[in-house]
Amino acid sequence: MHEPAKSGRVNPIKRANPERKSFVLWREVIMAYLSPAIMASIGGWITADKGLQIGALTTIGGTSALIAALLGRWLQSRGIHKRWVTCTPHLTLVAVMGMTMVVIGLLVAWLTTELLVIFAPGESLAWLSRVWIDFPLSAIIASTLITWRWRSAINDHQKMNQ
Repeated sequence: MHEPAKSGRVNPIKRANPERKSFVLWREVIMAYLSPAIMASIGGWITADKGLQIGALTTIGGTSALIAALLGRWLQSRGIHKRWVTCTPHLTLVAVMGMTMVVIGLLVAWLTTELLVIFAPGESLAWLSRVWIDFPLSAIIASTLITWRWRSAINDHQKMNQ
């Protein structure tokens, strides 16, 4: 066999890390839905909890997808122009967005329970007690995924332009 160093030829070496894909919102929203929905479904199957199995596809996955779509859209349109969003350290930004979305998730859970009590008095909805856990938990999962991926994508884009 010929060794490249002895023959004077240099073989091209492929890059160890291929270029990352850019931030595409619809792909991120799908992943934000599937990740918590699959994990919660597995937990529901293991514990034989029908409420968790149904909640995985509705209040857990749905809330996560909605938060991912709204936050991702905001980050793409307005967040890129906000200096505090682009200059804050990566992990700090993820934590700030996560805590903000947890608060929003709790507010939405409160609003949902209050509105259902007003519009459907006396109705006992089994899933209503789940929203206090599902909404904030899904919000923090989605915001962490979206913010991390978005910030990584803009950092990669900025590095390529330098």
